[in-house]
Amino acid sequence: QVQLVESGGGLVQAGDSRRLSCAASGRTFSSDVMGWVRQAPGKEREFVAAISWSGGSTYYADSVKGRCTISRDNAKNTVYLQMNSLKPLDTAVYYCAAKTYLGGSRYDTGSYNYWGQGTQVTVSS
Repeated sequence: QVQLVESGGGLVQAGDSRRLSCAASGRTFSSDVMGWVRQAPGKEREFVAAISWSGGSTYYADSVKGRCTISRDNAKNTVYLQMNSLKPLDTAVYYCAAKTYLGGSRYDTGSYNYWGQGTQVTVSS
């Protein structure tokens, strides 16, 4: 059974930092684009960040650029999202996702075909 399991969410204060982790099991994603997507209450899922299979290329939404860093450790089959200078607007459920086929856009949440269950990040002001 393929699983993506996120961890690291919680309640933080504005300005704090938080690192999310996503551990994959059941198959290796070392050849695939991995991404983070978030969904705030009452809103659609929103692309946050993505990373190429090698980790050599990273991509960010404008809303988090400069504050977030995505990274991966293929030996551990794990992806991370370091979030700094958190804002109340960052409050959302954060999902780890994988795109295991060629085609589609890494910025399009509909392109991802494997998803984790999500981890809640709440930023208080």
